[in-house]
Amino acid sequence: MKGKKSNKSSDRKKKIDNDQSREQRKQYFFVIRELTSREIKRKYSRSYLGIVWSVLNPLLMMTVLSMIFTQIFDRAIENYPIYYLSGYILWHMFTGATNAAMTTLIDNKNMLIKVRLPMEIFVLARVYTALVNLGYSLIAYVVMLIVFQVQIRLTVLFFPVIVLFMLLFSLGVSFVLSTAYVFFGDVKHLYSVLLTLWMYCSAIFYPVDRLEGPIGTVIELNPIYEYISATRSIVMYGGMPTVSDILKMMIWAVVMAGIGYYIFRINKNKVMQKI
Repeated sequence: MKGKKSNKSSDRKKKIDNDQSREQRKQYFFVIRELTSREIKRKYSRSYLGIVWSVLNPLLMMTVLSMIFTQIFDRAIENYPIYYLSGYILWHMFTGATNAAMTTLIDNKNMLIKVRLPMEIFVLARVYTALVNLGYSLIAYVVMLIVFQVQIRLTVLFFPVIVLFMLLFSLGVSFVLSTAYVFFGDVKHLYSVLLTLWMYCSAIFYPVDRLEGPIGTVIELNPIYEYISATRSIVMYGGMPTVSDILKMMIWAVVMAGIGYYIFRINKNKVMQKI
């Protein structure tokens, strides 16, 4: 009898713990959504067009770059505007997520001190905001696919997987940057320089077929280029990434997310003391 009572008590306790954990997760998701909504509203608060800029921005950038580079790369790259836009929307998501997440702990230090919330939530909210902005940018992307009569193939169904991998990679970088910025404010300026170099090594607006030597190797080893190249392959050419390419994208995503979170977690106490 005692054994049965003990089992029932244990099961009841597990059920209560599970219910509490589920409720806590719901609260955290709610906070992330609210923080995301606040970020989007703040970003476009003084703009008449508001969120429409998330659609117009890639279109305007594509127009400008196309006017400059179409004649140069027209023979080398078919549908150059789509080629550029395929890289730009992913690059914009990555830079938007990491730049915003870098300052999130400092920006929200009052909430960190006064409200008992996991620090990770603030980083996740900034990365999620970048994902939402990507969703708006995809509206412009789809419009351009229709305008340039790019055939939509079943391979595009793999696109969410690429976005997931890149999101995990961005999250890992964001964890590292948000931690480093608390202790070293100069990280913001150093990262802006690094992003410029990184952008040119990601082949966003030029072909890589003719590049040889060290620069070609650097681009091939660039994780951002892996994601961009895979997107161009499934959208423009109807080809799936090879198993090797998929493994590379997954390894970059998982390893970077793991390293970033580890650095973030072991420095939590130091961050709170510094803030």
